[in-house]
Amino acid sequence: MASSEKIVVAFDLYGTLLSTESIAQELAKQFGQEKSASIAATWRKYQLEYTWRLNSMEQYLPFSSVTQRALTHALSENAVPPPPEAAVASLMSAYDSLSTFPDVAPALESLAKSPSVTPVVFSNGTDEMVGNSVHRSPDLSPYSKVFRDIVTVEEVKKFKPHPDVYYHLAKKVGKSKGDMGDIWLVSGNPFDVVGAKAVGMKACWVDRGGQGWCDSIGEGKAGEPDFIGKDLGKIVQTILRASKTRQ
Repeated sequence: MASSEKIVVAFDLYGTLLSTESIAQELAKQFGQEKSASIAATWRKYQLEYTWRLNSMEQYLPFSSVTQRALTHALSENAVPPPPEAAVASLMSAYDSLSTFPDVAPALESLAKSPSVTPVVFSNGTDEMVGNSVHRSPDLSPYSKVFRDIVTVEEVKKFKPHPDVYYHLAKKVGKSKGDMGDIWLVSGNPFDVVGAKAVGMKACWVDRGGQGWCDSIGEGKAGEPDFIGKDLGKIVQTILRASKTRQ
């Protein structure tokens, strides 16, 4: 199979490869164990909500700024006084070293052995944030060479699930709008899955909680994932089997 004909597997970063909940350990050092989990969950909630608001307003802020402003919101909502700048800087730095989910390492190891697909990281993050996570994170950096490219939204200045973001991904990996079905998104975020399906991509949802697909914004089966797996390894194996049928 020629390289241009390979299936592209685009892995979302935050909430798919990296656990945003793992930042709670750093938050506990700053604000105590009692509030750390709540702050982490609220931080992630507003981090995503801010990106959707910006899309709706046709405005853009770098994801690093979005993340820091969402932290300020989360701390305020949890009745935590504004911390010193050094503490905020420490938390932002820790965001570049989030832990991977337990199923990530074995899945990437199996992917590294297959030449039939082109794996990339595809993220809302800035080039700097995502580059730091992929190349410096203690958990993820050992697998950095698995990924052929890092694609972020920084150039297009929109966030998932805006259609332009997915078309930007296609352009970066050498695909046209007519080839969207050759790109598989792997994400733990339902809004990302729905966005990919809306432009004709294949999509797999990592359902680590085992709750099943509940998102109803998409129209029927067309708005649902092509495959749902509780384990990233099973999803990777499903995509690899699909790639072999094209050879």
